[in-house]
Amino acid sequence: MYKTIAPLVLASQSPRRRKLLTQMGIEFSLASADIEEVQLPNEKAVDFVVRMAQEKALAVAADHSDSWILAADTIVVINGEILGKPDDVDDACRMLGRIAGRWHQVFTAFTLHHQVKAKTITQYDSSRVKIAAFNDDVIAAYVAEGEPLDKSGSYAVQGVGGAFVEAIEGSPTTVIGLPLHLVMTRLLESHIIALK
Repeated sequence: MYKTIAPLVLASQSPRRRKLLTQMGIEFSLASADIEEVQLPNEKAVDFVVRMAQEKALAVAADHSDSWILAADTIVVINGEILGKPDDVDDACRMLGRIAGRWHQVFTAFTLHHQVKAKTITQYDSSRVKIAAFNDDVIAAYVAEGEPLDKSGSYAVQGVGGAFVEAIEGSPTTVIGLPLHLVMTRLLESHIIALK
């Protein structure tokens, strides 16, 4: 449906983001953004996720100055607390216990950056997600399966964790890690992709 007409680099190792772009027929190369993902004192969740997307794009741009860089970051927030990727099994169980039976917000920010053109576009989107109330045994079994250990908030809506999602208010792709309704618009507007 789409063709890529300008070099695009996805600054992410996320297989979910790769799959979303590939499903749209977009061609891109991959690069890893090695940055420190630490929230600053008194930094709001939205400001943090936006800054992470921007820093990832800039980190990769130095080696790909003639390409557009697409970077993104996703966080899970409940009662003002950011639930990032869990440190270990116990941390994953703690996070899932926090969100079980409750609504939380998922924020995904993305940055499109071209170093030579000196152009940067950053946007974010948020969705609300309700997770089913499940007990400690179910949480332990899910964590033991391994899926939660590299996911923000310790679950994957597009994986086994999708079985625990009762409702989503907003874009499912925002929850997965790339708000396609916004990203595709910006890619088209920036003449990075075009309709076939």
